[in-house]
This record gives sequence, C-alpha cells and structure tokens, in this order.
Amino acid sequence: MRIVVFGAGGRAGRRIVTEAGARGHEVTGVSHRPGDWTVGDVTDPESVASLVTGHDAVVMAASRYEPGFFPRSALALAAGMAEAGVTRLVAVGIGTTLETPEGVPLYETPGFPEDARAFTLGHVEELGVLRESALDWVVLAPPPVFLNDDPATGRHRIGARLAPGDEAFGYADLAAAVVDEVERPTCHRELVAVTAA
Repeated sequence: MRIVVFGAGGRAGRRIVTEAGARGHEVTGVSHRPGDWTVGDVTDPESVASLVTGHDAVVMAASRYEPGFFPRSALALAAGMAEAGVTRLVAVGIGTTLETPEGVPLYETPGFPEDARAFTLGHVEELGVLRESALDWVVLAPPPVFLNDDPATGRHRIGARLAPGDEAFGYADLAAAVVDEVERPTCHRELVAVTAA
C-alpha cells in the first residue's frame, strides 16, 4: 500500500513510518519542518491534496500546541483527501477524549486538570469536523498516560472506552495498531481506545 503519514517527525509518527515500512508499504512521511521528511502543511487543503494523491490511506499523527490546530487540520484533510479521491484516514487521538467505563468523557470528570482541557477540547473539535466529513475515518486514542518507548509487545486491543487498569502503553504498540487499521480496517467513523491486551 501507499501511505502518507502526517507528523512523521513526531514521537508517534516516526514509529508509524518505521512500522509501515517494515511491513513493506511505500510510505511518504510528511512534516511541517524541513529535515528528513517531505515538507507539507496538514492545515492547508491544497498541500494535503498534492501529497495524498495516488495514495491508498492517510495517517494523521501531527500534533501542535496551538489554538485551532486540530479542527483546522481535520478540515484540510477532509477537503484535500476528497479532492485527491482518498477516503481512508487513521488518526492518532488522545486518551482524555475517551469515555470512562461509566460513559462519561474523561475531560468531563471531576478533578480533570485545567491545563489539559484546551488541548483536549481541540481534539474534541477535530472529532466534530470528522463526523461532518465524508471520510472513512477512525481516531485511535491510547490511554491518557505518557507513552513509553518499550519494544512492541505485539498485543493490543481496540475498544470503545477506557478500561480499568489501562495504565502502561507504548508508542511501538500504538504504531502497530495504526498500521493494522490501515491494512485491515475494522473501525469506521468512530473514536476508539487502543490499549494493552
């Protein structure tokens, strides 16, 4: 498959590029900074369209601490991918948008830290844009912890909500889950948790 990875220079993106390449896929890694990757702007529909044309799927792993980044990116991806005729989008989310076992979004639970709220709400806005799009999208959200750099375990599971004990998880297993969803889509137009098996 031919896969575009936006955010290829980030902690998740680098591992996704490596995982996809190890499985024999042709990967175009994209970053907004000049360096080892193709330079592109995931918030610009024309840039997105030019980069994803001729590819089979798109991975969104880019992340910036700037207001409006996530909904702007989602709008650009929806427009650019539509122009290019590419429909499958696998995005990396964050665990604070997931629901607890009781069905309450984590960011709405008592005691949720205010310093994490703005970043989380950016991801929530991104989901709103994706729901209005025609893309075949999925957002995979790891547990709301600092991900580790351990080697891949080869075991992860997908679920709708956080589960008790979802505490340790690594970038390598996240990358494997992302590439699995690119290769064999099982989740469509939804936010799902990806956790240790």
